[in-house]
Amino acid sequence: MFRLDGRTALVTGASQGIGEAVARRLAAQGARLVLAARNVAKLEALAAELGASGTAAAPLALDLAATAEIAERLKALPAEFADIDILVNNAGITADNLLLRMSLEQWSSVLATNLTGAFVVTKELLRGMMKRRYGRVVTISSVVGVMGNAGQANYAAAKAGLIGFTKSVAKELASRGITANVVAPGFVETAMTAGLPEATRRRMFEDIPAGRLGSGDDVAAAVCYLASEEAGYVTGQVLHVNGGMYV
Repeated sequence: MFRLDGRTALVTGASQGIGEAVARRLAAQGARLVLAARNVAKLEALAAELGASGTAAAPLALDLAATAEIAERLKALPAEFADIDILVNNAGITADNLLLRMSLEQWSSVLATNLTGAFVVTKELLRGMMKRRYGRVVTISSVVGVMGNAGQANYAAAKAGLIGFTKSVAKELASRGITANVVAPGFVETAMTAGLPEATRRRMFEDIPAGRLGSGDDVAAAVCYLASEEAGYVTGQVLHVNGGMYV
């Protein structure tokens, strides 16, 4: 079930955290992987590890904020990785601040990477999906995109924008055999959350009925489902993976 043999997936932000977990899960299900991020050294190490276990994987240096370069980077992929069947829009940054203290640069940088970058990559890869009349676009939003969060107006706006973007893409392309869906994680155990003060982490747990932070694997499992043949009649949906903190 949920096998992806013969499919090629591109995961942005694949060098760490949720993106790395997603890449590993898709590889385990048989997909070829294009690993995209800014940290080439980490991508090469992950590609080598996956390759040693039998998965074809190619690193791709990609900065989503450099929108003018994205198309050429994608066109330069080796032939065996050029036809992308599954796109996972995961890459994102934060630049948190209270609104009255938030600079235009903090606002613009987060929107550029998290929202505009996903738009550019998706638009570029949809052409091939439409030609082949098959595709899966899975975009990682956040519980913050539906609930809001103090100090994250820029991040919340970008993540909410991804939901509206995805629903529109779903309506435009359902007749072409392409689905577009969102996974909205809650608080996930990452290097960033691990470094938070203990008092902050306790408050986070209090908001989660499941009593724990999520893991990258929790999110990756949801992505794998939406990328699969079994989810072919699911499109324009938001799958919340948050331990019950938003229902």
